[in-house]
Amino acid sequence: MSVDNPLLDELYDLIVRGDIKQATATTARGLEQLVAPTDMLFEAMIPALEEVGRRFEAGEYFLPEMLIAARSMQSAMDVVRPHIVEAGVKPTGTFLMGTVAGDIHDVGKNLCNVMLEGAGFRVIDLGVNVPGDRFVDAIREHQPDVVGMSAFLTTTMMEIKSNLQLFKSAGLRDDVLVMVGGAPINDEFAREVGADGYSPDASATVRKAKQLIGA
Repeated sequence: MSVDNPLLDELYDLIVRGDIKQATATTARGLEQLVAPTDMLFEAMIPALEEVGRRFEAGEYFLPEMLIAARSMQSAMDVVRPHIVEAGVKPTGTFLMGTVAGDIHDVGKNLCNVMLEGAGFRVIDLGVNVPGDRFVDAIREHQPDVVGMSAFLTTTMMEIKSNLQLFKSAGLRDDVLVMVGGAPINDEFAREVGADGYSPDASATVRKAKQLIGA
């Protein structure tokens, strides 16, 4: 089917506006009308999330608007994901994500996850309060392209440095790219601890991750 379809424009607008109920219903209607799930993903859903990221960076959207748009994207993705898998769409890469030990903040992490998944990444979320050895085990199990670690407290940010040392001791540091983020984190800290990249927000996370893996 041609991508020139009013339903795709409608889905795009619904996600940008953050209309969770209608975005979900429109996605389901698209499947009923035999609109290709890949068209909905690549021609409506991903461009919508990119537009949301652009508006956030331009100061036109703020965190509440970005969160509700991300939730509408997530809800639509839940409908279309099985069909994307059936279509054999190759993911952009695998991204392993977690909030470090001692820290239970997850809003920023979860937003990054939605944005990354919307950009085509396979996201493995370890959750919050993740000890270093669990990161190590997950790297060995899933062999991700990128490991993302978030810390939202000054008291937990040094866990990132400890984890990087643990990755090195386990012989895994050269196998993965490491990105870091969170309220007290900045680019200088990322360089000091030896991370491969830093991002201040979810939209930048997607851009940086793609840059690091050459996507």
